Amino acid sequence: MKTVAVLSLLASLASAASLTLVTENFGPNPRNNPFYIYVPDVLPPNPAILVNPHWCHGTAPAAFSGSQYATLASQHGFIVIYPQSSPAQANSDKCWDVSSKETLTHNGGGDSLGVVSMVKWTINKYNADPKRVFVTGVSSGGMMTQVLLGSYPDVFAAGAAFAGVPFGCFAPAGNNTGAFGYWSDDCAKGRVTKTPAQWADLVKSAYPGYDGWRPKLQLFHGTNDEILDYVNHQEGIKQWAEVLGVGVTPVSVTPNTPISGWTKSVYGAEGWLEGYSAAGVPHDIRVQEATVMAFFELACKGEDCFRWGDGEWFDAEPSATTSSVVVSTTGAPVTMTSTSSTSVRVTTPSATSTSSRVTTTFVTSTSTAAPVAGQPLWAQCGGMGFNGPTACAVGTCTIYNPYYAQCVPRTGVPIW
Repeated sequence: MKTVAVLSLLASLASAASLTLVTENFGPNPRNNPFYIYVPDVLPPNPAILVNPHWCHGTAPAAFSGSQYATLASQHGFIVIYPQSSPAQANSDKCWDVSSKETLTHNGGGDSLGVVSMVKWTINKYNADPKRVFVTGVSSGGMMTQVLLGSYPDVFAAGAAFAGVPFGCFAPAGNNTGAFGYWSDDCAKGRVTKTPAQWADLVKSAYPGYDGWRPKLQLFHGTNDEILDYVNHQEGIKQWAEVLGVGVTPVSVTPNTPISGWTKSVYGAEGWLEGYSAAGVPHDIRVQEATVMAFFELACKGEDCFRWGDGEWFDAEPSATTSSVVVSTTGAPVTMTSTSSTSVRVTTPSATSTSSRVTTTFVTSTSTAAPVAGQPLWAQCGGMGFNGPTACAVGTCTIYNPYYAQCVPRTGVPIW
């Protein structure tokens, strides 16, 4: 009996899911990127796929052990792909190619094409659902997340980028062909700012002529990021809000979500874009697996799960004269309201009551004043911890969240 029990245990251990290096040819891979895969022992029909690129100086096995995604994959029945940066980067920073013309172009080459080949190989081998492919990463992995969504909107249903930068931000000026290992200090330090339309043009130029469905996106960033400045968070919001047509003004802002000190901002009535500002958090930001899982609906099984092509990826263009942001300090989500001018509604618990009653204050802007000395258009002009000028030479200083305000060319909310 003991022998049977031991053999049964050994058979169980032998079949246990583990991180596995894929050694066979998996398709076009111009930078020779390796990849590892985690496939649970039990898979539902047509499982979803999660792609999890690592950070600079990281590896695929480090990404595997550095999050809960493999454990969650076994619980909920999805596959995790752990790509690895090109061997050409092995003796340097092991960062992803987020700067070359090749990687920033649909089917153009670079690391992004290699990752897409990994996805297609996995779909074919495991009969995975091609409409439930998601991507999330931190730092360089967060950059690659945005590169993949921009270059391959026809492959990915959604992404979640932690401490990354906007699509194309790291690309050098001029000819960026072959600029695989380029580090943009200007982008990293928050010196690259553009209009929403300029940012969106970078994404649209990645796949000329594409006018189809676009994936939804979460952006997470620490306000004290010392490696990739927090300015990149708001620039990313501008980029993807314009691409998705949801407007740069959030429809709701909820503090202490998903954890204390983090603020969630939702853009567009469909919630296609979410931004999370982590107060006081440096570059080493904590991954929020549960929040990402819920956004992707990775715990879901069956035909009713979120997938590529679902919902509306755009809203009507926001009115030039009417908008409203709702800010809740109760932790509960709130909805958009309309007013006759641009306003922020700040909802706070009553100081004299323990009930759920709130006190609401409206801060409404007036018409744009004549240009004065101050920050240029699209520059930061306020927010907690900001010590620079709070006046705008052009435009109006507009609050996006408690940590970031920016000079924009339309009537906005004066900085507090």
